[in-house]
Amino acid sequence: MADSNKIFTAAAGSNIAFIKYWGRRDDALNLPANSSISMTLDSAVSTRTSVAFSRKLDRDRLYINGEEEQLDGSANEKTVFMKRILDHVRSVAKAKEHVLIVSENSFPSSAGMASSASGAAALVTALDAALGMGMDERGKSILTRQISGSACRSVQGGFVKWNRGVEKDGADSYAVQVADERHWPELMDIIAVVDASKKRVSSSEGHSSTPKTSPLYAARPAFAERGVGVVEKALVARDFQTLAEAIMRDSNNMHATMLDTWKPIMYLNDKSREIMYAVEDLNSRKRGYVAAYTFDAGPNAHLITTREHRKEVLGAIDAVSGISRVIESGVGAGPELLGEAEALIDAAGLGPKRPPRKA
Repeated sequence: MADSNKIFTAAAGSNIAFIKYWGRRDDALNLPANSSISMTLDSAVSTRTSVAFSRKLDRDRLYINGEEEQLDGSANEKTVFMKRILDHVRSVAKAKEHVLIVSENSFPSSAGMASSASGAAALVTALDAALGMGMDERGKSILTRQISGSACRSVQGGFVKWNRGVEKDGADSYAVQVADERHWPELMDIIAVVDASKKRVSSSEGHSSTPKTSPLYAARPAFAERGVGVVEKALVARDFQTLAEAIMRDSNNMHATMLDTWKPIMYLNDKSREIMYAVEDLNSRKRGYVAAYTFDAGPNAHLITTREHRKEVLGAIDAVSGISRVIESGVGAGPELLGEAEALIDAAGLGPKRPPRKA
């Protein structure tokens, strides 16, 4: 049963995949064609989500960064999945009330920085508290996966592996922690934002079209599975040289299959490639890897490095024009339940209006 009229707030970090998920074996359940492994990010790249169940509401209402999104089944794919999850948890918890959801990101949305991952992880954490469901991390991971695939890795902190699984119902496709945030605290992600606008091709569309139309994609799932094994061992051993090469090779491989898609998906732009060259030049000067570039489904560069080399990496990209913002994130601890909070948006008389946080 819902804790009616109380507002529960959770915060969750996004994640950056070292070996990436691209392509599905089941679209409806968001089941991946390959396993993946990532680093959960800290509050610099996070989402805060509040939920409240109330008899005062005549329908479910969702606000993302101050804008209302429809939850009636006619919206985008992620909100359709979100509605499905809401109906499921209401049924399990025997809750009849409608829900108000207010979500705000601390970073650009729909720009290839996995805002849906932090958003879904924060949402499920808040729903679990509001409905008193007591879900374990496996259950939360499976639920978040159905809203956004990569979100299932943000349910835990530190370094997280999402197992592909083989079961048709997805019961064995969920994320497990490889090591917590204290294992390698020196590791960090420097994000160079070159374009914060909404991307032309959504990740959901790419997950479907690339496997169907790219001849190169046939080799990707096996390549990625091998990469997960390499990265997991490198993380456990804190072996940055092995980790860095595996990260860059996987990013290049994924984006090659995107370009090979018909019609081609071109997330990277000229600034992205300039940053890649800057990282290669830095590594050449140091005669070893001190940084690794990786790109999700967007042009913004994630530069994985250690705090020891932070200034060198920032110096290397300083000469690249067109970087509008640099965000620095350490290893995050995973979702945090902030408890009962004031409403962020006045809806159905549930609370005072406050301006959203700036992205």
